[in-house]
This record gives sequence, structure tokens and C-alpha cells, in this order.
Amino acid sequence: MTVPPGQHVHPELAPFLASLPPFADPYKDIGAAREGFRALLASNPADRSGIRSERFDIPRADGSALTVEVYRPEGAEDAEGAEGAEGAEGAAQGGALPAVLHFHGGGYAIGRSLPGQDRAAIALCRELPAVIVTVEYRLAPEHRYPAGVEDCYLALEWTARRAAELGIDPERIAVTGKSAGGGLSAAVALMARDRGGPRLAYQSMCVPDLDDRVAEEPIPADAAASPGAADAAPDPRLNSLRTIRLTWQHYLPEGAAADAYAAAARASDLSGLPPAYVLVCDLDPLRDGGLAYARRLMDAGVPVTVRNVPGAWHGFELYAPETRIAKEMTAHWRGHLRAALYPEAEVGPGVE
Repeated sequence: MTVPPGQHVHPELAPFLASLPPFADPYKDIGAAREGFRALLASNPADRSGIRSERFDIPRADGSALTVEVYRPEGAEDAEGAEGAEGAEGAAQGGALPAVLHFHGGGYAIGRSLPGQDRAAIALCRELPAVIVTVEYRLAPEHRYPAGVEDCYLALEWTARRAAELGIDPERIAVTGKSAGGGLSAAVALMARDRGGPRLAYQSMCVPDLDDRVAEEPIPADAAASPGAADAAPDPRLNSLRTIRLTWQHYLPEGAAADAYAAAARASDLSGLPPAYVLVCDLDPLRDGGLAYARRLMDAGVPVTVRNVPGAWHGFELYAPETRIAKEMTAHWRGHLRAALYPEAEVGPGVE
């Protein structure tokens, strides 16, 4: 595979390169791409033990409804009085738990979980513990920017407004997501600041797609000249770059330039934002944009934790979930999210 000078595929991940699929344009038949994703999810149901969830419809201004699903640990409402119970730090807040709004990835076009089956939400719900709100935001290309991000912000307002009813501590609300979900997390944090909305305790962004200018990065001449050859021997870096180009082409309105709520890296002022976590992967075309955004947050006085996964590509954990490097990455970002929401708790796994 083609990698930047001085970079290498992590030895643990090298055996998985051969299993990567060739590049395919999901937008050629977005309906079929979504159906394929749903079928894959349905073939391997999530373990919901110890978790319950409820779906809600939030009215939009145009009369349509945004669906969110609220996941919470079973018995969480009984946390008050559970003295000394491991993982029940919510009792310190009168039984209220922190909340995390989880925005799924998928190029702003795919990635929605089946009802009650959001694996990331279930894992966070158990491990933090927290109330997790998943957001079924409108998808491109049928609904281009700003539809998706406005849905995410609407979900934040709804969550904060109903905090008492949902058993949420309003002072401990965070946003998180991977890839497009990371970009949406960054944008919602900006919107909350600019609109005087709910105050976020944390923004956690994993391999975030938050700068449309990454799509302008040139594809190496040898790959561009022989796309068939590149597809025959899948190169995750180049395939990610192709996908990023298509993502922004179909997410932004035709002929429109990105603004700060479409691409958070376009924001001129990053001061006053909540503490942040930015995770990037070495061989991801989104790496440099994520690192640049993290540096700008630091320069604006925002506390930031940065983690780079060496020798890894965008979405590597989907193909190599049992590798040490994938488990360490997951433990790290979950651990820092937990530490941000439970600042008085003992430092857990993955937090350095």
C-alpha cells in the first residue's frame, strides 16, 4: 500500500490488509449501500444485557420528527443510595447520570444503527456508566447540510431540556462520534457556544471528518493513473481519500462553500469551547486535519487530549477488533470520556 514517507503499517495490522474490500462508490446506489449495512448489522445482533432503551420523536420546525433513542443501564434509577457500588458514581449526583450524545459515522450518509442495536451506545452506557442518546439525523445526499447537524443540535437542546425527566445531570453532558460523527460533535460544540445553548462538559472526537479541504488532497499519480490496479490491491489510505471526496461532494449543497458548522475547521474562533479529546490514525487522510484542529483548540486555551494510533488506517478496528492496538485505542477514548464525566472518580483503564 502507498503510505507517506517515514510511516509504516503497524505489524499487528499488516495481516489484515489482504481482507480489505476494494474501493466502491456508495453513492452510485445509496439505498443499496444502506440496505447492505443494515443487513450486516442484523446478522450479528448486539448484546443488550443490562441495558434498556426507549425511542422518542422530537418535532422539527417543519412538522417532521427527529428520532432519538435513549440508552441507560438497567436499575440506574435506583443508583441513589447504592453506596459503594462499583460503577454507580451517579449516586453522588443524587442518582443522576451523565449523558453522552452519540452521533454515528458513515460519511454523513450511512451508519444508522438498527433500533436498540447501537453497539457504541450500549458499550458506553455500560462502561461509563451514562445515559446515551443516539441521534437518527437526516442523511445526505437526500438531506444535505445543514439538515444533519441541525438535527444533532436539536437533540442536544431536547436532552438538556428533559434532563430531570431522563435522570441526567445537566452539568455533565458530552458529545462524541467517529468520523462524520466526530465532525458533527465539533460542529455541535460550536453551535452550543455561538447560540448560547446547553453547556457541554466535553467533546470527544475520534478520527473526525471536520475539514472539507482534506478532500482537495491529490491522489498519488500512480494510483490515479491506474485506478483498477489500486482497487485490485486495496490501499486503505487512498480508498479513504476517495471516500472523503465523495462525502463532501454529497454533503454540501451543490455549489456551496463550507462554513464552520459544516466543517468545524473553518471556524475562525475556537475559544470558549468545552474540553476536547481528538483521536487520529497515522494512515488516515483525516489525520492532519484532526491534529491541526486539536492544535488550534490548544492555542485558543481549550484543554485538549490528543491520541495518535500508529500505523493504523481509518476504520481499522472494524477489520481487526481483537488486536491489541484496537483494544487499546477503544480503552483510551472511552477512558478519557469517563474521566471527563466523572472527574472525582478514580482513574480508570485507558487514562494515562
